[in-house]
Amino acid sequence: MPESDFDARLDQFKRVRDQIVNAVGRRIVGQREVIDQMLATIFVGGHCLLVGVPGLAKTMMIRCLAGALDLDFKRLQFTPDLMPSDITGTDVIDQAPDGRREFRFVPGPIFAHIVLADEINRAPPKTQSALLEAMQERQVTVGQQTYDLPVPFFVIATQNPIEQEGTYPLPEAQLDRFLFAIHVAYPSAAEEERILMMPTGAAGGDVPRLVAADGIRALQDLVHAIPVSRYVVAYTAKLVRATRPTEEAAPPFVREMVEWGAGPRAGQHLILAGKALAAMAGRAAVSIDDIRAAAVPVLRHRVATNFAAETAGLDSVAVIRRLIEEVPEPPVGQFETHPARAPAAAHA
Repeated sequence: MPESDFDARLDQFKRVRDQIVNAVGRRIVGQREVIDQMLATIFVGGHCLLVGVPGLAKTMMIRCLAGALDLDFKRLQFTPDLMPSDITGTDVIDQAPDGRREFRFVPGPIFAHIVLADEINRAPPKTQSALLEAMQERQVTVGQQTYDLPVPFFVIATQNPIEQEGTYPLPEAQLDRFLFAIHVAYPSAAEEERILMMPTGAAGGDVPRLVAADGIRALQDLVHAIPVSRYVVAYTAKLVRATRPTEEAAPPFVREMVEWGAGPRAGQHLILAGKALAAMAGRAAVSIDDIRAAAVPVLRHRVATNFAAETAGLDSVAVIRRLIEEVPEPPVGQFETHPARAPAAAHA
């Protein structure tokens, strides 16, 4: 693709992204970073987990974002009695007019472009695991049949971090499928006043539908085409490896306070997230700053701290932020100056 055409497509990408953010902003006050990270997840074809206390409009944010995208949207309320077949669908027996009986598959709510898994930690592990194949393979298996999910397909899950009774923590294998673990914080004082000035329960108008499925796929293709230099790849690998306490190059505080660190998929997701952030800013290459900006949401659920960190009042986010400060960039001289395309990374 000629460079001028690529730059023109990037400009259009940025305009579309700004339109989506503005449309969601009509209903959601603040939370710009959260919205950007959800958009980045969608632009690379991944999944994300929103973690925050009740009442922060997590579900409304997802609904508004889905409203701005002309895609099929389904909401799944996870409960302790939810069964795997309630998610994937099931075979039912139909009786034809001539008396013959045959099985017919009735698709579950997982068959949508955007699936909101609300309060995902309220369902038991066997139900949570029903999402694993869907999230990783973009398909579900019921009985002897395998069914492909719609394209594009995204899971956006929410989780309440303060409730422990009647909840089931997500296993590490499932957490690793999420590109981002996004922390939804309290609004600022000014934002909270704006929220309180809104009429309680007001609909606020429909969010305009701006991008359809074909448009999303085109945006994803553009993001994946963003080049990444060997220099940025080397820094990403260095940062991810520094999270592992068994690595010789790991800083002393990591060996002391980290139980286990991030795997190679974290590095793939950092590169993908960096590409999305670069494209959303209208830039044609991934920078070190893009990787640093994506480090906390990509790594926070992939780094486990130990008792020593808990005693010191540190969590995985504090460890990652310290790593961002301490891990140096690789020497520039050993790399080629021109950008090279990174190997294709696995989807979240």
